[in-house]
Amino acid sequence: MTFGVALLLIGGFLLGGSYSIFKADSDTEGRTGPQVVFAVVLLLAALIASVAGVLYLVS
Repeated sequence: MTFGVALLLIGGFLLGGSYSIFKADSDTEGRTGPQVVFAVVLLLAALIASVAGVLYLVS
């Protein structure tokens, strides 16, 4: 397994975590602020890891 493939796998794992956090129900109406912030941070990390993996594989 190359480093690029590993980055793509990590990106997919982070994307799934972001989706899971965003879809989690809470006792309050809608999502709380920390839930949204954490989901966005995981989404950005997933995008960065995925793009880095693709660029590593292309170059």
